[in-house]
Amino acid sequence: MQYIYENFTYPPDQSFSIRNEEIEMRKYDKLNSHTNFEIALIENCSGKRFIGDHIEDFDGTQLVLLGSYLPHCWQYYKAVDPLMPPQLTVIHFFPDFLGNPLLEKPEAKRLTTLFDNAAKGVSFSGETVEIAKKLMHQMLHETGLSRAGLMLQLLDILVQSSSAKILSSPYFNSVCSSSEAQRINKVFDYIFRNFKDDLSLQDVAGIATMSASAFCRYFKQKTNRTLVDFIKEIRISHAARLLLIGNHNVTEACYDSGYNSLSNFYLHFKEIKGLSPRDFLKQYAIEEEINEPLHLRKPAIAS
Repeated sequence: MQYIYENFTYPPDQSFSIRNEEIEMRKYDKLNSHTNFEIALIENCSGKRFIGDHIEDFDGTQLVLLGSYLPHCWQYYKAVDPLMPPQLTVIHFFPDFLGNPLLEKPEAKRLTTLFDNAAKGVSFSGETVEIAKKLMHQMLHETGLSRAGLMLQLLDILVQSSSAKILSSPYFNSVCSSSEAQRINKVFDYIFRNFKDDLSLQDVAGIATMSASAFCRYFKQKTNRTLVDFIKEIRISHAARLLLIGNHNVTEACYDSGYNSLSNFYLHFKEIKGLSPRDFLKQYAIEEEINEPLHLRKPAIAS
């Protein structure tokens, strides 16, 4: 899939935007990405959603929160109720739409966590969707402080929701912000810049100015995974991104992600994604032939 970078602007008297439109039944084949955060409410529609490296069929009403630069695409198949038009209500905003001081207040601590999770995409279900739908519909008819107040209510509902579900891999979105301490940020930055190379435990532990054994315990506590698993996830997420963009075949994605062996790459890809690179691409309706150059591939046909 091709990446399309969008840019949204707001009227001078608004700090965020909201719009409603009837959904056109079509299978979009481009991944959209933008700096704004997005809250998308899809009603009376079935189809398939692509968020980062998350792929899932949907049916009925969907509510999703997306962070900055997270690639996403919806393919719309049909209306659940053919007598009613499918609808999309979407909000674009920045986390500091009411100013940074709000995010620094103790009451906003959980909101900051929600925004961090948005970098991976978050879906909601059940009662959360019903309440959010009412607020978003009401927001369409309000202006000024009344509309801003409804936006705060909506964010509070999402913060308190017990149905929140993380969608994409933690490392698919390369601009994902981290709330970890400065030391773990340095470690992440070093790994992200060097994951294609042979990274040793000693080298990474040195970035954190810790012994190898102490770092292993520290890293496990911070990330709930070993360093080896962490690097593996980053490499496979990077490979998945290369495959989805379409500029690399499977072999090229393998070697450009730090692997020296196709067999290990296939093993790890299946372990992380739950399916082979070929099957992973099939879900994006891309006809992919291993080792075939991009200019020889047949384009996907959206019906």
